[in-house]
Amino acid sequence: MKITMKKLALALAVAALPFAASAHKGWLEPSKTVLSVGQWITVDAATSTDPFLKDHNAMRLDNLVITAPDGSKVQPENASTGKLRSSFDVQLNQAGTYKVAIVNSGVSARWEEKGQRKSYPPRGQAFTAEGFAKEVPANAEKLAVTESLTQLVTFATAGKPNDTALKPTGVGLELVPLQSITDLYVGEEAKFQFLLDGKPAADVEVEIIADGVRYRSSVDALELKTDKDGKFAIDWKTPGLYWMSASVSDEKATTAPAKQRRTAYTAVVEVLSP
Repeated sequence: MKITMKKLALALAVAALPFAASAHKGWLEPSKTVLSVGQWITVDAATSTDPFLKDHNAMRLDNLVITAPDGSKVQPENASTGKLRSSFDVQLNQAGTYKVAIVNSGVSARWEEKGQRKSYPPRGQAFTAEGFAKEVPANAEKLAVTESLTQLVTFATAGKPNDTALKPTGVGLELVPLQSITDLYVGEEAKFQFLLDGKPAADVEVEIIADGVRYRSSVDALELKTDKDGKFAIDWKTPGLYWMSASVSDEKATTAPAKQRRTAYTAVVEVLSP
């Protein structure tokens, strides 16, 4: 599946990717993931040193996409952005599973000039061919132009779950749950598959961090790797929210003058007690 020029133009409006371009981790924190039809959830969005710690920056909501169980789009309510977090509400008026995602795409250039690191475009500005030609020297040293495609997602189900909102697009790195994404329980192995451009993504490293880092002596990140079919499994030890993230870098950029591509997918899921 190819990205249309219209979609790409909209995506390039956000070139700053705070949860992919720095050491800080981006996350969405739903107030609850299993509800009845008509109930509400509140979602916090931020970047921080570790997941769910409100200690760095609020997440921008420009590219927030909420997909209802029938595939339609839902507008957030009561959206606000503070210093350390953004938040918004969603009413689950349909039965089934909702996908809440911040989807970012962009192109960025990095190079060295007289021993100093330079980059284009400035944070929060869009990449343009004209701006690139003006700002980046023709003979720039150590020039790297990278196309980025990232998704930061979480899920909530009202009543009986379904998977319409979870269908992969075939573009970039995507996670496919091999059971209901909101029916995850301690003591029950959960299975997932990563796809890259619609095909199984083998040997992809997956980092998993449980909530509560602030109250532990260490992050205790779990590191897994997908098998030849892009699959991996997790045996949950404790209930709560879990942050799962993976990324792939390759030479499959589709937007000139980018040569490199980095695609990442980060999901927050809730694990319940049996």
